[in-house]
Amino acid sequence: MGCGPHRHFSPPDDRSGPFHHGHGRGGRHRGRLFDYGELRLLLLAIIADAPSHGYELIKTVEERFGGSYSPSPGVIYPTLSWLDDMGYAVIEPAEGGRKRYRITQEGKAFLDANRAAIDELMARAGGRGPGRREGVPAPVVRAMENLKLAMRLRLRQGDVSEEAAEAIAAALDLAARTVAKS
Repeated sequence: MGCGPHRHFSPPDDRSGPFHHGHGRGGRHRGRLFDYGELRLLLLAIIADAPSHGYELIKTVEERFGGSYSPSPGVIYPTLSWLDDMGYAVIEPAEGGRKRYRITQEGKAFLDANRAAIDELMARAGGRGPGRREGVPAPVVRAMENLKLAMRLRLRQGDVSEEAAEAIAAALDLAARTVAKS
């Protein structure tokens, strides 16, 4: 991924599912719904629809992913600064001293040049992508995604002892009974 104004985004090659797992510093595993370049495109596409404040962008992304993903301010604001630095978005003063981000002509050209990646992102963020299930409340989707991720991470650790298997099964059985009674 380039950082210059004439570079174009190219999606990562490794896509094993809705969460990409990479190694962070010190060997930590971090699950991400998409990479930094994809977040740049997603935010720019949202801004293209309507100028927005950082907090509004956080909420819009969260809504588009059915509550299963909510970017932190520590991710959103550096991304917005990059978009501003590249000339893809500009900051407009707004009420209460807040900053609203608006797309520029250069930003529109960048989106056009990356249309295929934007379309794929929007499909993921729409009703067909991970984290969106029609008619299912966002907190339920978030909890289901948390359970899937927790199970996947636990099973990747290796063998599950008989005691751990019984504890996991008991927790899942209790959850199933609770859901059935709700």
